[in-house]
Amino acid sequence: MGPIPATVIDAPWGPVHLAATEVGVAAVDLMATDATFSDGIVRRLGRTVAWVDDAERASPVGPAGRNLRVAAAALARALDGDDSGLHRLSLDLADRPSWDRAVLGAVRAVPRGATRSYGQIARAIGRPGAARAVGGAVGRNPIGYIIPCHRVIAGDGTLGGYGGGWWGDRDRLLELKAELLALEGRIVRRSLSHADRGR
Repeated sequence: MGPIPATVIDAPWGPVHLAATEVGVAAVDLMATDATFSDGIVRRLGRTVAWVDDAERASPVGPAGRNLRVAAAALARALDGDDSGLHRLSLDLADRPSWDRAVLGAVRAVPRGATRSYGQIARAIGRPGAARAVGGAVGRNPIGYIIPCHRVIAGDGTLGGYGGGWWGDRDRLLELKAELLALEGRIVRRSLSHADRGR
């Protein structure tokens, strides 16, 4: 198979990298450089990246190019507040283990403006008590934002962690998670105060 088409979309916090295969969206990264995104695709899927600019996106070549164009348009609309098109996008998670696919399917079902705890996701897939393993799968999410791992929070109602394949320090990642939730009308505290912990 040939290279995977990829593109970059501007967002308020910086570039969003997006790649699609013949099956569907394979990767979305909100805080990567071109090089780290491309290297991640090679490591994960064993294929190189062919960067596509705006003009090339308008006239896609082949199924992967069409999937990239549709996903880029839906993602751009979502960044403007209309994420209704994200649920219709085909995804390519074929390289993910079945556990990760189950967890990410449940995460994808969390609607805009809502949150779920890691424990709630575990119960939703019939694995109560597996919150830590859910956290691992969420942290490996290769299709950030379209699979909205920012909507998964700690059981105490605070932000919890935020990782995915994203680059940047933990503080910036948590700040971005809070920003994404705020855009959806959810204000989530970063951590409990000492007074709250005593309750």
